[in-house]
Amino acid sequence: SSGINAEYGVEGGHRSILFSRFGGLKDTVYKEGLNLKVPWLHKPIIYDIRATPRRITSPTGSKDLQTVNISLRVLSRPDPNNLPTICRRLGTDFNDRVLPSIVNEVLKSVVAQFNASQLITQRQMVSDMVREQLVDRAQDFNIILEDVAITDLSFSPQYTQAVEAKQVAQQEAQRAAILVERAVQERRQKIVQAEGETRAALLLGEAIANNAGYLKLGGSRLPRRLLRRCPSPRTRSILTLIPSS
Repeated sequence: SSGINAEYGVEGGHRSILFSRFGGLKDTVYKEGLNLKVPWLHKPIIYDIRATPRRITSPTGSKDLQTVNISLRVLSRPDPNNLPTICRRLGTDFNDRVLPSIVNEVLKSVVAQFNASQLITQRQMVSDMVREQLVDRAQDFNIILEDVAITDLSFSPQYTQAVEAKQVAQQEAQRAAILVERAVQERRQKIVQAEGETRAALLLGEAIANNAGYLKLGGSRLPRRLLRRCPSPRTRSILTLIPSS
């Protein structure tokens, strides 16, 4: 049985270190497979070195003092070459000890540089800054971050309502501007039409003044509103001779 106790297995994606009752933690990292230990003297400590996803939510404040709730998806793993250091400083629950703290620290630092509206319009820039700073910060604890991404970004109900009210006001202002522009266009069309009719009436008045027989040739078929615009008194008196249509 002592032979069995002297062996222990390390599964794939894991590493182990040994704790000695006499000398404490050994600096050697043992790979996956079958490894040896001295019974009673050595105690194996197994670490999962595969990347593990974790979702962390942290409330923080923007540059314009708006409350922002940001959720990050972090894919982390321990540095296999520094497991003895991790064990001495953080133990086996290093993720729980480190990640929430440094995520909160980095988010506060980055988000404080942006206004609430900029956090929405420049979300990719914010995400890149958070990723870069968080990766550097995690290396101080021998933790490797494979990926960092913002999965959710929300504001306080008061700010959300204010943004929605502003959007509604902008839509109403745009609708009012469209109606005003339409009215201006219609007015311009009426002015152009009136100017055209006035010009035609002037020409008609000149034609009648120069040739009284013009009406007999077809002038009676002209619109009465056009004849009314003719400045010549003679032309207006002729209206009494033209039957109403």
